[in-house]
This record gives sequence, structure tokens and C-alpha cells, in this order.
Amino acid sequence: MLSKATQKVSAALKPAYEQMVELLPEESYLGIDETGHKNNGDKYWTWCFQTSHYTLFHIDKSRGSKVLFELLGKEYEGIIGCDFWGAYRKFFRLGSATVQYCMAHLIREIRFLAEHINSKLSRWGEKLLSWLRALFKTLHRSDELTATGFARRMIQIKRGFLSQVRKPPDHKLAKKLARRFKGRSAETYFRFLTAPHVEPTNNGTEREIRHTVIDRRITQGTRGDAGMRWCERIWTIIATCKKQNRNVFEFIHKSLIAHWTNNTYPELL
Repeated sequence: MLSKATQKVSAALKPAYEQMVELLPEESYLGIDETGHKNNGDKYWTWCFQTSHYTLFHIDKSRGSKVLFELLGKEYEGIIGCDFWGAYRKFFRLGSATVQYCMAHLIREIRFLAEHINSKLSRWGEKLLSWLRALFKTLHRSDELTATGFARRMIQIKRGFLSQVRKPPDHKLAKKLARRFKGRSAETYFRFLTAPHVEPTNNGTEREIRHTVIDRRITQGTRGDAGMRWCERIWTIIATCKKQNRNVFEFIHKSLIAHWTNNTYPELL
């Protein structure tokens, strides 16, 4: 009985969910992240697409770029905030999108280098961290500075960081990191300086996807396609209603009434 009731709600939420799927390619900025999902013991992936006014979850067998091409299309020209995972790099290389790689992930990688037993690598990593600390310190006190003063300071920090990262010590880990910042590739981490609506980190999307990780550990995943569709729809509705300060129960109730009476479904967009 519970399974049947769940599937009725899932069917009622389908129109609102599909409306968001159709709008994804039109968004100027998307925060994207992914985490594991179990379906009948098999490995799947929960993708999270976040905008300023809605959050969409999509469960897929693939963690590769084909998911991005299917949902966004090769012609997508917006900005994507994400980590350095290979699927995103391939999507940008073959498509039209631009990227803001997550500064928080970069800091974690550099902190690893700063704690390395190799003294030259460690010192280099510590110098890079000092520039990034200055960057976020300036970001957090931006309201205390004039627009001109803030822009000037951020440019100074950017130049200082790039000058340092492009002079790596003779170590394969340092050279590997330095290759990311050759030429115009450096802009993939500093896009937020010229696009005010873009976040420097992907922390917001990681917070959105966190509850799905908790759900996975408690429920041990799903057992079929119907369960996966239910999860991605209800997670999407809950996250979006929360973001819009709307009553989740009320939206589900209206969706069910519309589904049973063949009336117009409520919308979240």
C-alpha cells in the first residue's frame, strides 16, 4: 500500500519535475555536483543541478559527461560551477559552456601539498595558501571597500597567486597543479571576479546534495526505476520548495488533487 501511494505521488510530481528539466539548458549559471547512489546493489549516481530559484536531482547509471550532454546539450553557453572531475572538463572541451572551478576544492588540494614531507613542495604550497587566504579575506570584507578598491585588491591577489603557481618546484605534483593555470586556463578559477552572480566555490551545491547522502546511508538506496524516479522527484520538490520558502506538503497536496481531477498542475517556476 505504501509503495502504491508513493508511486501516485511520484506521478503527480512528474510535470513539475519535467518543467525544471526543460529549463536547465536556459540557465545562465548552474552549480553541479554528484554523489553515489545504490540501486539493487548496483552503483548509480545522483546528480544535483542548482540555480538561484530551484534545485534538480537526477539519478543516472553514468558519472560521465554524457549526462551533461543529455540534460544541457552541447550548445549550452552558460557558466557551470563544479569541481575538477573529468566529466566536466570533457563537457567544456567539447561543448560551448564556460566554467568556474571550485576554489574550496583547490584549497584542499593545495593544503595537501603544504603538508607534504618534501620541504620545497611544502613551502610552495604554503605560499599558495597565503594568497588564497588573502583572497577570501578580501571577499568577506568587500562591503568595507569601494568597488574600485575591491577590484584592485582582487587583481593584485590573482596576479600574485598566478605568479607563484606558475613557478612550481621540481616535483610531479607541483607541475601537475601548475599546468591548470597555463595561459587563459587560469580564468577557470577566477571567473567569479568578472561575473558577480557566480560563486567562487561549489559549497552551495554540496550542501544541497548532502541530504541525499544521508538518505542513501539510511535506506540503502532503491530497488528499481520507479524508486529512482520517486527519489529524484521528491528530493527536487523538497529542495526547491525550501529554497522558495514554500510549503512542501501544500505543493504535494495540490499536485495530487490536480493529478486525480485532470486539472492544471501547480508549478514551481
